[in-house]
Amino acid sequence: MAAHAAAAAGARQHGGEDAKLRIAIVNNDKCKPKKCRQECRRSCPIVRQGKECIEVTPTSKIAIISEALCIGCGLCVKKCPFEAISIINLPSNLSSETTHRYGPNAFKLHRLPMPRPGEVLGLVGTNGIGKSTALKVLADKLKPNLGEFAAPPTWEEILKHFRGSELQGYFTKLLDKKLKAVIKIQYVDSIPRAIKGTVGKLVKRLDGRGVREEMLTKLQLDHVADREVELLSGGELQRFAICVVAVQDAQVYMFDEPSSYLDIKQRLIAGRVIRDVLADDTSGSKYVICVEHDLAVLDYLSDFICCLYGVPGAYGVVTMPFSVREGINIFLAGYVPTENLRFRDEALTFKVSTAIEDAAEASGDAMASRAAATWPDMTTTLVSKSGSKFILHVESGSFSTSEIIVLLGENGTGKTTFVKMLAGKQVADIPEGETEPPEVAGFEVSFKPQKIAPKFPGTVQELLLRRIPKAFGNSTFQTNVCKPLKIDPIRDQRVQNLSGGELQRVALAMTLGKPADVYLIDEPSAYLDSEQRIVAAKVIKRYILNAKRTGFIVEHDFIMATYLADRVIVYEGKPGIECTATSPQALFSGMNRFLEQLEITFRRDPENYRPRINKYNSVKDSEQKKAGTYFFMDD
Repeated sequence: MAAHAAAAAGARQHGGEDAKLRIAIVNNDKCKPKKCRQECRRSCPIVRQGKECIEVTPTSKIAIISEALCIGCGLCVKKCPFEAISIINLPSNLSSETTHRYGPNAFKLHRLPMPRPGEVLGLVGTNGIGKSTALKVLADKLKPNLGEFAAPPTWEEILKHFRGSELQGYFTKLLDKKLKAVIKIQYVDSIPRAIKGTVGKLVKRLDGRGVREEMLTKLQLDHVADREVELLSGGELQRFAICVVAVQDAQVYMFDEPSSYLDIKQRLIAGRVIRDVLADDTSGSKYVICVEHDLAVLDYLSDFICCLYGVPGAYGVVTMPFSVREGINIFLAGYVPTENLRFRDEALTFKVSTAIEDAAEASGDAMASRAAATWPDMTTTLVSKSGSKFILHVESGSFSTSEIIVLLGENGTGKTTFVKMLAGKQVADIPEGETEPPEVAGFEVSFKPQKIAPKFPGTVQELLLRRIPKAFGNSTFQTNVCKPLKIDPIRDQRVQNLSGGELQRVALAMTLGKPADVYLIDEPSAYLDSEQRIVAAKVIKRYILNAKRTGFIVEHDFIMATYLADRVIVYEGKPGIECTATSPQALFSGMNRFLEQLEITFRRDPENYRPRINKYNSVKDSEQKKAGTYFFMDD
């Protein structure tokens, strides 16, 4: 560390501007100096000249690379047996805009989003790009070091750095305790380990706005008010976390991924609650910031957008604020016009389903000649440990090859139950007057469950070679599935050490790699960021249509559901009590029926055809509701 700091100081003295445009990242999880021959150090031409460009001591846990001395030759990247090193060139306009860096050869964030009083700021970007870091800095939970991690600057120096910008005034108020910031954490699973007590008492204790009863009702937490926090489900924990933040009396409200674990209806309710935080702000001095991967929800609740781009795990850059439509479209296009900078090779668009379907039909399997399979009217009754019953009625239906059917409904309506019935993991009730339950036509299925429990002790590569050896060794499968899902960078990691998003991608690859007639995929977007969701949707659709198979998909991300669906099954009734799964319907009529239940309307963006939720009671919303066109196909 001392050698690195000295080298950095020397570079500053000699005007090492070139070093500021390059960063070296060493992955803590992958770098294992004691298990290699230190190939990075041996291959470095600067080390051969007698300079400590790469420092590895007998006690080092990871290698340390001096960015001031590094010439960017990339030999260490090629020679590292664990692929733990990345040398990345930065855009030249970022040399003096570093906000925070975690340490030598670690992630750094450039710039900060500037919230506006009385409005909701949305942040959009991939995982590992710095969104949560930006929230921590703005919430005064992380002191920005301006990249000087060896000798962190004082607050006086930090305020001088932001002089002339709105952030100077913001940080001044934060330091003077004139701003109180509250944040809804990203990982709500950790809440039961941090706090104990019942939902009602905890919300009452923190209620500084006098809206406890209103918030409990809006967020559907009335029935769990007397329940211990440790007994809450994922969706209940998420709504509880939103409630705890929304009831507090503060000036800055931050919500990090508020839609996780929630169904479509609950996401919209959460969006309205977040916007309502500003409703009683007569002075217009409150700030609201929201990080969200569901682009439809982000569009619905935000007033303006800041995009974050860069290299995940290496560096992130915050753009200037844009209007909601422009900001999300910039993220999807992968191009920032104000900086004339492209951060993604390909634009993400939603107008590709027709082309893929046409290609599938052109191969000689036209729609008219598709073989269909059916299922009969069925009913199944589930009894919980407490004795309560849930009844699901399934209307008869059919499906064809090269078709995807999306299941739409709230949590607790029986979507997963129906998928399990198709998979043969749940048996239907025996009809009156019969001796056996109705049979679902025999077909091979591949099933990805909603919850993924990593029990395999080996690496990702070992798991895939064991479960799907034929597909994993197929070059077409590697190109169409493994490469876009980015399986290769994690192939040597142990399955039990994977993050939620990495586990989801491995599970999708494993599900699609299994030979089957029908693919049953439960919530493929869970834990994935905005970009990964779109990529995963394209992988699923392309694979199922080209392989001439059928897919049944449960999905709460409306953009992903709309992109995937050829037809939809709509769930109606009372969640948790008695519900009905309708026969598959055409996309337009089915979506219209479902959106009417939610009392929301959609239109499509003319630029990239993504579905956009109309603001509640807006002119467009009122017009479409009056016409009965809740799902508008064209804009």
